[in-house]
Amino acid sequence: MITTLVQRTSILLACATVAVIGVTLPASAENTHSPSANTVTNQAEQVSETPATNLNSASDLIIESTQPSSAIESEKVAQTFEPGRATRSGSSYFGVAGNIGISGNTRVGESSFAVISKIGLTRNLSFRPAALVGDNTVFLVPLTVDFPQENLEITQLSVAPYIGGGIAVSTGRDSTVGALISGGVDVPLTPQITATGGVNVSFIDETDVGILLGVGYNF
Repeated sequence: MITTLVQRTSILLACATVAVIGVTLPASAENTHSPSANTVTNQAEQVSETPATNLNSASDLIIESTQPSSAIESEKVAQTFEPGRATRSGSSYFGVAGNIGISGNTRVGESSFAVISKIGLTRNLSFRPAALVGDNTVFLVPLTVDFPQENLEITQLSVAPYIGGGIAVSTGRDSTVGALISGGVDVPLTPQITATGGVNVSFIDETDVGILLGVGYNF
């Protein structure tokens, strides 16, 4: 009788132990695998997010470094004021010329010797003072717009037109000042020499017209 009771008690304890172990193992398995799964998931999300962030920052740097600086630098170069600089028509120069008078009573409308010059101010503008020497010397003070050089297929030369206006000052006992219209072309011959030809129309006492032909030394 006692032996039978001991056997039954042992069987009940074994069943209880198996039941407890069966309940404990799934819970521990879930706790064991859950952190590693979360870690792998978090790492995958970080890897997927990192390249996008790097690409966006790199593209932002490229846009910020190229767009504003190039536009600002181009604008500064085009508007730089530097007397004596070359313009888009060629170098600045100083030279001599002959004036052929067409009509009028001042030196502009009479044949005379002339001292000429071109002084570049910006890429597009030049100051072109000249003196027509003789009785009642006339000083021409025009500001001109210079155009780019163009190649002539017939002569194989480059010509650069210009046009502008200013004032003409006639000296003498009756010194007078009048408006001036000036236009012509510059023809670069060598890196040191530029030929030039132009027409000057002044309005001092009456309309005076003269043609100026000369050559200048580039500087």
